[in-house]
Amino acid sequence: MDEINTAISIRDVKKRFGDFIAISGMSFNIRDNEFFTLLGPSGCGKTTLLRMIAGFENTSAGEIHLYGQPLENLTPNERPVNTVFQSYALFPHMNVAKNIGFGLHMLGWSKAEIQERVEQMIKTVELHEFAHRKPAQLSGGQQQRVALARAMAPKPKVLLLDEPLSALDLKLRQQMRAELKALQKTTGITFIFVTHDQEEALTMSDRIAVMSAGEVQQIGTPTEVYEQPANRFVAEFIGKTNLIEATVTEVQNDSVVCKLVTGQTINAVTAQNHSEDSSGVSPSANIIAGAQGHISLRPEQLSITEVSSSSSGLQGTLGEAMYLGTDTQFDVNLSDNVCLTVRRQNSVENSNLPEFGEVVELSVAQGAARFLAG
Repeated sequence: MDEINTAISIRDVKKRFGDFIAISGMSFNIRDNEFFTLLGPSGCGKTTLLRMIAGFENTSAGEIHLYGQPLENLTPNERPVNTVFQSYALFPHMNVAKNIGFGLHMLGWSKAEIQERVEQMIKTVELHEFAHRKPAQLSGGQQQRVALARAMAPKPKVLLLDEPLSALDLKLRQQMRAELKALQKTTGITFIFVTHDQEEALTMSDRIAVMSAGEVQQIGTPTEVYEQPANRFVAEFIGKTNLIEATVTEVQNDSVVCKLVTGQTINAVTAQNHSEDSSGVSPSANIIAGAQGHISLRPEQLSITEVSSSSSGLQGTLGEAMYLGTDTQFDVNLSDNVCLTVRRQNSVENSNLPEFGEVVELSVAQGAARFLAG
């Protein structure tokens, strides 16, 4: 990637705490003006990586560059980055305006410069009516806007956000997702967002780095990591999927023919590397006949149809149906040990439901079946 368009470059970065390896070795780039998300379960290393970018932790090995400049010898206050923490860390005795202007005062800005910038940030986060209120007089969403405005006031090149929505209720989280994304586009600041919430990552990010046990499993757009998972971990962690044990019987360019553990046969595409930074991917060129793995099928990519005499598709017995309002979720038993979940959107034209115990056929959307090696 052109270094001019790279905000953060992670170069073989490792982090060890005693005998514990928090980051086992990462190399990837975060682009300028990008909403980039570090996504993974607790303890996977995402916050540790964020803290190393901020300068709160040192790397055990490797380098972190910001717009081509190494950060290793810069203290946190010397780095042109700011952090928004989960707790917001607002000063309770200061009003909104003073909270936003505090960092600017510490940086030595003049009173006129501070006043102008504070007014600009209050306008950006739409808190005009609350400038003289203290944090205790604000809602959770308003407090978060103050924290964002304070972090953006010094005009950082990169803004780091460590699970800033986790303290909010569901409705407010959903509202703030849209506001955060709009704010990033308006300001042009590179956002690096840490979360364990897959929905947050999918709805806000330009690209996502899916992490597990100190390693990057895949980097890609929300569409890529959801619809084209690189491995079993990504497939299971991002949304819901059906996994069926399978053995490759034939390799065809970018697809394979697989025999399922149920004895049925299915055509599947293979995991491809669609990002210059992706890792943990098994290219189809490395898959041979006899390779074992799993077929991944997303529930919404399956549809239930009547069995036809000429059918050669997946067949099973309909189990329980669960009405979910917008969707109905079905269990379809391919065998005694293999049960698939199917989701069908409810509509007037789609109101006829198959009956419990009925033998049905499953139609798989084009390209939806993916073979994941290992």
